[in-house]
Amino acid sequence: MSEAKSPTPTPGDTYKGWLFKWTNYIKGYQRRWFVLSNGLLSYYRTQAEMGHTCRGTINLATANIAVEDSCNFVISNGGAQTYHLKASSEVERQRWITALELAKAKAVQMQAESDDSGDDFPAVSPNSGQGGDCRNTEIQSTLRTLNSKVEDLATCNDLIVKHGSALQRSLSELEGLRVAVDMGEKVKQVTERATLFRITSNAMINACRDFLSVAQSHSKRWQKALQTEREQRIRLEETLEQLAKQHNHLERAFRGATVLPPSFSNPALGNKGAVSGKADASDEDDDNEFFDAMEEPAEFITVPADPKYHRRSGSNISGISSETGTDDQSVNFDELSLASNPESPQPLELEPVRQRRTRIPDKPNYYLNLWSIMKNCIGKELSKIPMPVNFNEPLSMLQRLSEDLEYYELLDKAAKCHSSLEQMCYVAAFTVSSYSTTVHRTGKPFNPLLGETFELDRHRECGYRSLCEQVSHHPPAAAHHAFSEKGWTLRQEITLASKFRGKYLSIMPLGSIQCIFEKSNNHYSWKKVTTTVHNIIVGKLWIDQSGEIDVVNHKTGDRCHLKFAPYSYFSRDVPRKVTGVVTDKDGKAHYVLSGTWDEKMEFSKIMQSSKGENGTEGKQRTVYQTLKAKEMWRKNPLPEGAENMYYFSSLALTLNEPEEGVAPTDSRRRPDQRLMEEGHWDEANAEKQRLEEKQRSARREREKEAVKAASSPEEADAKEPGPASSEISDESAHPDTYQALWFEKIDDPVSGETLHIYKGGYWEAKEQGNWDLCPDIF
Repeated sequence: MSEAKSPTPTPGDTYKGWLFKWTNYIKGYQRRWFVLSNGLLSYYRTQAEMGHTCRGTINLATANIAVEDSCNFVISNGGAQTYHLKASSEVERQRWITALELAKAKAVQMQAESDDSGDDFPAVSPNSGQGGDCRNTEIQSTLRTLNSKVEDLATCNDLIVKHGSALQRSLSELEGLRVAVDMGEKVKQVTERATLFRITSNAMINACRDFLSVAQSHSKRWQKALQTEREQRIRLEETLEQLAKQHNHLERAFRGATVLPPSFSNPALGNKGAVSGKADASDEDDDNEFFDAMEEPAEFITVPADPKYHRRSGSNISGISSETGTDDQSVNFDELSLASNPESPQPLELEPVRQRRTRIPDKPNYYLNLWSIMKNCIGKELSKIPMPVNFNEPLSMLQRLSEDLEYYELLDKAAKCHSSLEQMCYVAAFTVSSYSTTVHRTGKPFNPLLGETFELDRHRECGYRSLCEQVSHHPPAAAHHAFSEKGWTLRQEITLASKFRGKYLSIMPLGSIQCIFEKSNNHYSWKKVTTTVHNIIVGKLWIDQSGEIDVVNHKTGDRCHLKFAPYSYFSRDVPRKVTGVVTDKDGKAHYVLSGTWDEKMEFSKIMQSSKGENGTEGKQRTVYQTLKAKEMWRKNPLPEGAENMYYFSSLALTLNEPEEGVAPTDSRRRPDQRLMEEGHWDEANAEKQRLEEKQRSARREREKEAVKAASSPEEADAKEPGPASSEISDESAHPDTYQALWFEKIDDPVSGETLHIYKGGYWEAKEQGNWDLCPDIF
């Protein structure tokens, strides 16, 4: 099919033509019909679709246009929409670039004029054609008429002021006259000026009447147009919600008509068969975002090892010996080692241990329309958007970080391992276990206030202590330090980035976690995977974890590569599957890990490996011969009634329990969080707004003090005026002046990362009851 010849673009023309648009890696570039009109670039699959189905529209007023090569160019409006386009020739590409630049300049100018006038007119649809042009012309004509009337009013106002002053002077002169001869002339002069004043006032009245008449006549039309636009927006929102419901229904019908693997019919899987976010059928360009029709092949296959390895391993004295026995024997071996260990905390059990609470008030049954609030947050960073407590759970992000220690026993076992490779298995299982608490937890934790802390002192019960502090507000960052008498230290600094994409919410944890073992001096580090909350518009909310983690031992070079498989309707694997391989510094595999992040993890010793047959994509997969798998970790059951208590685990139920002696900045003392836990959500929302405003005021005060310090006379005398001093004043406009109280930022020489490390002093201050250094944040 020959390309339609497009005329040379001129300002204000509608420009149309064929372009090739990148869709996804399956389909590549696809031919689409593009229409540029009124500052909007729209596209259709065919020219016949112009009357009824628009596949996408981008506003050029806020778009960036970039040329890649002779035929390719990119149009993006900041991340939410990006079009990768290709023209048939360099000449055609240049025509489009010229037309787009002209349309963008005109759109920016019209937007500026609209902002200056203070009137917001409804956007013109790209399919409006001549009707849209007439409407635009009519609006511009009305604006010119109103502007002319306003100028007439200004002229009349100047004349009234001028003639009024002259009349006032004449009256003053008239009062001062004594001679009767001069009286006649002055009276005549006053009469003339009064007549001029009356004429000017009448002109002013007429101009006001004209302006009011024009404004009233068009005001009714504009109000009607505005009401129409509002109704159309409501209808679009209802249509979008209805489409999502239909989409949800079709997905359920598809699952009902498809033969699914046995794991999907297992009731123990709970909501593992819940609906995931898939692309709307309106455009193929979303396929690459949710495309899961093709099951990704496994990177390796495990098969039982030859029986000779089992016989040979019976006399092995290394740590493998405990893995080759039965499950019962391995458990007894662990119990025996713990009982004979002089570091066992059994003597502490003789002392009275505090009884922790096992319940919190039930969650109120408030109606919650999540879409009504989230629809205005698409593409935005949610950490900067105040949200009501209705979306929260009564815990702060610091307390959620502390929940990573629920399965601290894995690190206790890792500290006893003599082999660094076995230790790596337990550390990897610990990283997976931290996600088990999130499977039903769709509530958002409270964003900590700057300087907020949380301590978790389980020294007597479990042998460890933990401290978290909010060290930054924008971006929000929390530092965490935990140490155990069993010989391990855990530290992490996490910054959360979140984006709402319409049907799902992505939470990307940035930063790293480190674990150091005192006895072996092994230093491990890893990062977290992406958390996705699905069904924001309609359906039951559910959470998925996806991505890859590399756990690295910086001392030995050992590495464990963990893969969290994203949920897919079409996969035959168990939902929420996690697999991993432990390798040494030379890349040789020693252990295979498998399980799910919401249930359990197992590991198997690799006895032999070989290259197997090619997978579905032509990749050669490795075959590992392994011993019988041993369970390292299994999730603790939820307490009774957890569904009414935000699905909190036994540990989570105790985190917000009031305790004596904690710092005044501790999350347990946060009033809005306490009110929410007690079921007073309206009061909690009011208290949350008060705390946020107090935090903003404190930040403004710190910025003022920083500016004063930067412009003090001592510094001004010490520095010569010049470019350097101007740079300092620019940087001090928004200084980051907050210094963490219990943590300090350093460069870690082992991992090469920069993070906040605990500098000490908290537990000593608690013992002395001296909290003078703590800020007043609540």
